[in-house]
Amino acid sequence: MICPDFLEFQDIIKKMRILDDKIVYALNTSLPTESFQTKIDATSACQDLYEQIQKGHSEREKVIKNCIISSADTVKNLKTAKEQKPDDIDLLRNIKAEQRKLRLLQTELSVEEIIKEKTTKLFTEKCRNYFKPSY
Repeated sequence: MICPDFLEFQDIIKKMRILDDKIVYALNTSLPTESFQTKIDATSACQDLYEQIQKGHSEREKVIKNCIISSADTVKNLKTAKEQKPDDIDLLRNIKAEQRKLRLLQTELSVEEIIKEKTTKLFTEKCRNYFKPSY
């Protein structure tokens, strides 16, 4: 589980975003220039790239949402424990820390949407003449 440690979570998500971070490079190396159009199948190159992009997006979204659910459950359990021991300072600290982590995870979901939009826009601009996915 990568959820308990937010820094580890961020490192893993960053590694999972490599294709999105290098989408321009991936598009430029996948698509032929005019002189090479007869030698490279741009339709299949775009289709393969599209499948990789979609797989990455769905995997990251799944990881982020699972961590949000896990963190929300932890907050709920800590609040229940706090009701049993209202004077426990450590429990209060743990609740605050977990709530902070939950907000960061929710922000990460918003960041994911922005990355998804940017990648989809770039993909559509470069591949629209070769491959039209059904969104």
